[in-house]
Amino acid sequence: MADKVKIGMIGVGQIGKIHLGHYDKIPEADIIAVCDINEDEARRVAAERNIPHVLTDYKDLLAMDEVQSVDVCLHNRLHAPVTIDALRAGKNVYCEKPMAATYAEAKRMYEVAQETGQKLAIQFFSLYDPPTRAAKKMIDEGKLGRIYYAKARHYRRRGRPFVDGYGTAQFVDSETSAGGALVDMCVYHTARMVYLLGNPGLLTVSGSTFQELDMYADRRESSGYDVEEFGLGLIRLAGGITLFVEEAWAVNQAVGANHQIFGSAGGLMLEPFTYFTTISDIEFDATADLKAVDWRWHQCVPGTGDVDGSQRHWVSAQLGRCELIDSAGVALKTSMILEGIYKSHKLGREVTAAEIEADNDPQAS
Repeated sequence: MADKVKIGMIGVGQIGKIHLGHYDKIPEADIIAVCDINEDEARRVAAERNIPHVLTDYKDLLAMDEVQSVDVCLHNRLHAPVTIDALRAGKNVYCEKPMAATYAEAKRMYEVAQETGQKLAIQFFSLYDPPTRAAKKMIDEGKLGRIYYAKARHYRRRGRPFVDGYGTAQFVDSETSAGGALVDMCVYHTARMVYLLGNPGLLTVSGSTFQELDMYADRRESSGYDVEEFGLGLIRLAGGITLFVEEAWAVNQAVGANHQIFGSAGGLMLEPFTYFTTISDIEFDATADLKAVDWRWHQCVPGTGDVDGSQRHWVSAQLGRCELIDSAGVALKTSMILEGIYKSHKLGREVTAAEIEADNDPQAS
């Protein structure tokens, strides 16, 4: 069994550097090549980290036999073509979220991974944090009973990329980003809920998107800002489950996150982690010191370290230390939900899963 995974980085911009920082903490991750169209920056990053190979064409990186897997950190609309090429070149792929710019592209990525037998993972840090792991354990052990409702809300006050002062204009230009707050942040929180709910089938989606708050005129004009700052969706899932999501880059409300799951025997709030139930006809709100719990699990439960983070898990799975969580399957369902929100807003009505599928079926056009 190999003791290291040889990885090629495709894209070393803002997000690529964050990924590299995570790999720095994973001794089994061996970054042997970087690729970026900005050759000067690629060479600077490579020199800083003693990475031996620098390329400007990702296909040259894919041709390197010594590269076992690649990390795709490009603009959203490039995720699908590069990932598909990498899978077909025999590489495992770790791709930054969102999975792709469209549900059709995400579906093709998933299909090609299945066809080639290569591993495909999507960057969702929200699947690996202590609250999610604790919630998953409680759900799997039946502590919530039958789950029938879940909701995820996340608000920023003034946190629009570029126009509010951080990030680049590409984040708010649909030509590169394919969307705004929904594909940038709601993707994390929707994926978290899809994962905890067991990735049930999608039935219908009703949603709306908004761009209402003022912004600096010069930044609006120079960025071509044409994406939503606020989006929401009501999603009906198989098994009688309803999911509600809200995401705001900018909103005139208090900031923060709220993730809740409602079951017949108990309910969970993930921030702060609280379990609600009734015992002996007495209502209980039970809190937990997840920091202490997580420490104990690391000492006593084998394999806990393999789910310490998205990239940690990705490397461990490639080394055969654990089974890979199907983040790609979760991402595919999440992509379908978000596309449903956009379609529902455009049509002004609820849309069905069949309608979303039909829009992405080449045989239907």
